[in-house]
Amino acid sequence: MSKRDCYETLGANKSATQADLKKAYHKLAMQYHPDRNPNDKEAEKKFKEINAAYDILKDEQKRAAYDRLGHAAFDQNAGRGGFSHQNSGEFHGDINDIFGEFFSDFMGGSSRRRATSQVRGADLKYNLTISLEEAFNGIEKNINFNTEIKCQNCHGSGAEGAGEIIKCNNCNGIGVTRIQQGFFTLEQSCNKCQGAGTIIKNPCKKCHGMGRYSSQKNLQVNIPAGIENSTKIRIVGEGEAGARSGGSGDLYIFITIKPHEIYKVDGSNLHCKLPISFAKAAIGGDIEVPIIEGGKVSLKIPQGTQAGEQLKLKGKGMSRIRSTARGDMIAEIYIEVPKNLTKRQIELIEAFDKEGGGSETSDDAGFFDKMKNLWS
Repeated sequence: MSKRDCYETLGANKSATQADLKKAYHKLAMQYHPDRNPNDKEAEKKFKEINAAYDILKDEQKRAAYDRLGHAAFDQNAGRGGFSHQNSGEFHGDINDIFGEFFSDFMGGSSRRRATSQVRGADLKYNLTISLEEAFNGIEKNINFNTEIKCQNCHGSGAEGAGEIIKCNNCNGIGVTRIQQGFFTLEQSCNKCQGAGTIIKNPCKKCHGMGRYSSQKNLQVNIPAGIENSTKIRIVGEGEAGARSGGSGDLYIFITIKPHEIYKVDGSNLHCKLPISFAKAAIGGDIEVPIIEGGKVSLKIPQGTQAGEQLKLKGKGMSRIRSTARGDMIAEIYIEVPKNLTKRQIELIEAFDKEGGGSETSDDAGFFDKMKNLWS
């Protein structure tokens, strides 16, 4: 009787990728496993056939030979072009390996991966608050925090001096032990080596075999000019030290810029309220305004400037990272109305008002027309 096509057995086509074949195989193996089909001879036969087909197709060389010659490639009498392979439909090996492989793929890792005592340190977060002037100029900051640091006594190995590190004989260096419970094979961390896979005969007295210990860490951090609020800076390898010579984690510094009493930041631009007198707004002129780097610059106020108008000082805003260019400073005009006037000032303002007060018209109709325009 001719043997069934391997691709057909797995329900796949010849163009299927290895990932597709593996997925099809796992699905069928779960369906026809003898533990799920007790005393079912047909299911047992089907299960063996599935495994024999996948055993051929999962190997690239065997698959290529099968694609050329079919089952004849594995006939012992096929000659030079064939593989010496028993394809009788029997499955050889530990059936639990099938499901160990399946569940490890499902969990995103291999349960057969050899354990290692080296554990990478955790990434750390540090919140740093700076002033707007410090963000403009850039600054170096000293920061302090508690973390796990590498043990200098054992250089991170966890062993005292030339202390021997041996393979755990309880788990055979894997770091896990297996327990069979019916259909499932359960894995748990080895209680002798705590999942490391190795045992240190003479642990370091300072770090107790961990290769690291808790201590305060001091670090100089460079904050570049032009950094923006909520920026995250990553410093590679300055996080928590790894256990037993494992790699160090990274340090993430989250920048917060304190609110400024004068300026509000919008990207690289600075906004501020600029109070001027009514007279200055009416007749115009120059005024001195403070800038972020210190000192003052002259700003021209045009004649007839209105409250709420914005005047721009180009290139007087914030620094920009990795650039010599700067943002702009934008001053929003706020007209100050004096509260305590002298008699002479009152007379002058009344005279000004009688002359029209700068308005185009002073009659009631013109006033209400302007009000309607404001609300339309």
